Amino acid sequence: MNRKKQTYQLNAVRQPSKQAIIGMYFALLLMVLAFSLMPHIVRAAPQYNLQQVMDLAFEKNPVLGIVKAQEEAAQATLTTARSYYNPEVEMLAGPSRYRSGPSDARSNYFLGISQPLEFGDVRSARREIAESNINLAESNTAISRVDLTTRVKSAFFNVVQRQAILEISLADRQLLNQIRDRVKLRVDVGEAPKYELIKADTEALAAERDYQAALVRVNEAKALLRGLIGAAIPADFELTGELPMQQTLPVLTTLQNKLADSPSIQQVKKIGEVAEARLKLEESLRVPGFTLKAGVDTDPDVSMLRLGLAIPLPLWNKREGQIAEANAYVRQSRSVLSERELLLNRDLEAAYQRYLIAQGQLDAFENGLLKQAEASLKVAEAAYRFGERGILEYLDAQRVYRGVRRDYLTARYDYVNAMLEVERLLGTELIAVK
Repeated sequence: MNRKKQTYQLNAVRQPSKQAIIGMYFALLLMVLAFSLMPHIVRAAPQYNLQQVMDLAFEKNPVLGIVKAQEEAAQATLTTARSYYNPEVEMLAGPSRYRSGPSDARSNYFLGISQPLEFGDVRSARREIAESNINLAESNTAISRVDLTTRVKSAFFNVVQRQAILEISLADRQLLNQIRDRVKLRVDVGEAPKYELIKADTEALAAERDYQAALVRVNEAKALLRGLIGAAIPADFELTGELPMQQTLPVLTTLQNKLADSPSIQQVKKIGEVAEARLKLEESLRVPGFTLKAGVDTDPDVSMLRLGLAIPLPLWNKREGQIAEANAYVRQSRSVLSERELLLNRDLEAAYQRYLIAQGQLDAFENGLLKQAEASLKVAEAAYRFGERGILEYLDAQRVYRGVRRDYLTARYDYVNAMLEVERLLGTELIAVK
């Protein structure tokens, strides 16, 4: 009896209940759904800071790739300039007949070799041209790197600025919708006139429009930044960072004294060095090189060894045209250098004036306007809550505060752009990459 009871109890424990089976079924169903939906889970957009963006730009930008290839090509010309001319081998064969004697034809042949040679100053001039072209290519690469750096920085901070404005627009939209709901409630219970609701609706609609416009501008700025890098950055991405804080530049004269070392001036100087090297080569070629010759002339009865020297005679072409053309390029490079110096000074003065204007605007915002707008908003909000002022005054204060914050961000970006323009002209980093 006891054994049967124990057996029955054991069997009862081993059998799962109906609720357990249903629970296991639903758990299995949830696991299947989870695995089926896993590929469709939305991944967060990748984030990049300024340093990461700059690294990708230097690696993937096509313009920089072009100038690097040109630099490698210039390096190859030096190998060509150091090489000697290849020798030439000449072989002739044919029948020979004697004017007197046996009438049968016999074979003869000629085997010769010639080696063109240049004077030392000609070879030196060719190497100098190649080395000057290498320096010019390196200067072009430096200019491209500086230009790319400033363009990427400007595009990066443009996105950062527009993202900040987008955040402001989002907060304004949420706040004005809350105000609209509050006003509607007051209108519904008869505590406020209907025109206040109309005004609140208008402001909420304007906030929505500003938000959508800010979103479009962010996407446009991201597309501009991505265009400088390429497909290395996905279409959907986020940036981390903020607009640089205000810095102080030296006086204009100090900056102008640094222009002589700028990449743009160095590029024109390298062009002049190439032109002068070409002039030197053309002048050296007025005294041409010579060709050494040696050969064996074999006849059925005679074998002769021949040694010779071939020297061109510059009677008709004394390279006067080539020398005059090279001289013209030298004078042209000097004029281009003078023009470049004038243009850089002009551009630097203009960039410095924009810097001073932006600095003055930032000072005005940071030393008064921002605090004043915030204080006015707090007063208007408190007055509206206690019924001392209407909705119109409160909304006007909100509008002024939003405008001041956006103008402040715009002034900071204008300041950054002015600094970046000075950085581009001087080729000196003013806004550090972090």
